Amino acid sequence: MLKVWGRLNSLNVQKAMFCILETGVPFERANAGMEHGVVQTDEYKAMNPNSVVPTIVDEGFTLWESNVIVRYIAAKHSTGVLWPVDPRERADSDRWMDWQQTTFNPPLTAVFWQKVRNGAKHADEMAQAVARLDKALAILEATLARREWMGGKAFNMADCVIAPGVHRYLNLPGERPSWPHIERYYKQLMQRPAARQLLILPLT
Repeated sequence: MLKVWGRLNSLNVQKAMFCILETGVPFERANAGMEHGVVQTDEYKAMNPNSVVPTIVDEGFTLWESNVIVRYIAAKHSTGVLWPVDPRERADSDRWMDWQQTTFNPPLTAVFWQKVRNGAKHADEMAQAVARLDKALAILEATLARREWMGGKAFNMADCVIAPGVHRYLNLPGERPSWPHIERYYKQLMQRPAARQLLILPLT
């Protein structure tokens, strides 16, 4: 059986779990990271030398890096649905998965740390992070004005990766600009059983 290590309020764990729940593959999950510890143990480091979450073990195969886990699960259990068969469609989804890591997530994480964990103590850093985040969100908004899902006409692996970040952003404390297409997208996401099961925990 697939084994997953990671706490459910981790954005990266949520990406992997969204994909796993969408496929319906049986799994077991063990809490790890933050208040749960585990990640600094020798046993965990033998699986994941980075000491972060998530990590999975699937029939003796160990894998870390959340987006890679999503690709692996989608390819193994959902070819033609979560995992696009057409090379161009797959590349399009891969693009948005990489964009999440390189462009969307860094400023989102900076704003999250300021608003949720550090209490917005550094005004200059917050302003810079918000500006970068708004630039990324403008890209996401324009994209979702042209397509229903990140993968195009149907939900796929790219949405598994983008969804937790959108959830985190829209549930941050404080005011934010209106993003009609992102908000529409989020409402669609939250109609999915996997989202209603997963994207429910407070931001910590």
